[in-house]
Amino acid sequence: MPKKLTVKHLERCVGCLCCVMACARERFNKLSVDKSAITVKAAGQTAYYAIVVCRGCIDPICLRACPTNALRKRRGGGVILDPSKCDACGSCKDACYLGAIKLDDQTGMPIICNHCGKCVNFCPHGILEMEEVEG
Repeated sequence: MPKKLTVKHLERCVGCLCCVMACARERFNKLSVDKSAITVKAAGQTAYYAIVVCRGCIDPICLRACPTNALRKRRGGGVILDPSKCDACGSCKDACYLGAIKLDDQTGMPIICNHCGKCVNFCPHGILEMEEVEG
């Protein structure tokens, strides 16, 4: 069964960015918030944080927004990027209502969670989990 990343215990987040750095290192071999598919930000004037990451939509609007067919459905939800087809137009980013897609500052290419689960292993507070889904 395929798995997808889920945010299970948001109330435990202390904003340590371990998940963010794990993602950037796994995907780009860099420790940079700009290279991560996960964004952690303060949630308004509360003491809480928001974790912005692809939720693995079953019918991804970002896929339909891509004019070059650079995105394909991922088994279990979400999308997979084919960089050879992407023209870095940003349509997928604009279409994502969660704001879970960001564009690489250097290449302009989208950075989208591929649900690899590496971040789960590095979160010291058990906030993120890989959940089995039908697919």
